[in-house]
Amino acid sequence: MGQSLAKFTFAATLAASLAVPSPAATTTWQIDPAHTAAGFSVKHMMISTVRGQFKGVTGTVNWDDQDLTKSTVDVTIDAATVDTGEPKRDADLKSGNFLDVANNPAITFKSTKIERVSAGKMKVTGNLTIRGVTKTVVLNVEGPSGAIKDPSGKTRVALNATTTVNRMDYGVKWNAKLDGGGMVVSDNVDISIDLEMTKKEAK
Repeated sequence: MGQSLAKFTFAATLAASLAVPSPAATTTWQIDPAHTAAGFSVKHMMISTVRGQFKGVTGTVNWDDQDLTKSTVDVTIDAATVDTGEPKRDADLKSGNFLDVANNPAITFKSTKIERVSAGKMKVTGNLTIRGVTKTVVLNVEGPSGAIKDPSGKTRVALNATTTVNRMDYGVKWNAKLDGGGMVVSDNVDISIDLEMTKKEAK
């Protein structure tokens, strides 16, 4: 009788433990600013393309290993790091004509939805804030890459994200008309982010 009761108790305990869902396995990845850049490109005078980048990219990606849709992305870009290779142009981009860095030192992106499109491709929807104005954008993401160990033992992955925004939506409205028609700077800005991250190890 005692042996049968023990077997019943064990079976009931095992069944109860299996019925309780295990906690989601979430991995936190920290952006490595030294190996990450947010690039952008705009048309100049409707004939050429000016390219630049921001290097001050920080933030985290919380990756839910069991449910991708529960993952989150939080990125901050130091607007003062804008670099097009031309100091005078960079100073103008930092001024009130464009990014107004003195009053809006950060560009931020916070995800609201993540969905898989196909193997190695995702769409990440979120709120992009530039010059204090927040709009919804969709990032087309490739990756993440396979994880690797660097020489110091840190686990690393990388991904690439692209989107196009209209700068007028964010109050970046300076422009000038060309004699033959058209504008000096295009409204649309193509953005490409090359992101490298390190895994935050559990203590």
